Amino acid sequence: MKIKPLRKDLEEYLDNHHLLKKWEKASLMFENNIRHPSLNTELLEPRWRGIYSFRLDQKYRALFFITPKGEAEVFQITNHYKK
Repeated sequence: MKIKPLRKDLEEYLDNHHLLKKWEKASLMFENNIRHPSLNTELLEPRWRGIYSFRLDQKYRALFFITPKGEAEVFQITNHYKK
């Protein structure tokens, strides 16, 4: 599944948190196989919203939805384990 280009603020977030290489690796895996075990792709609750996530590493996740054209649009990169 193709990932739409990231917004500028998300690119800056990845850069500021030193996640660019992890993003490149995860997005390539995602585009080749959305269900790659390393990504741990999942549909989040409540399911009717259609929001999914995939793993960049143990700490960070990319949140996305599927557009009507069948592309993944990442709208947030988040720290999965904020305290």
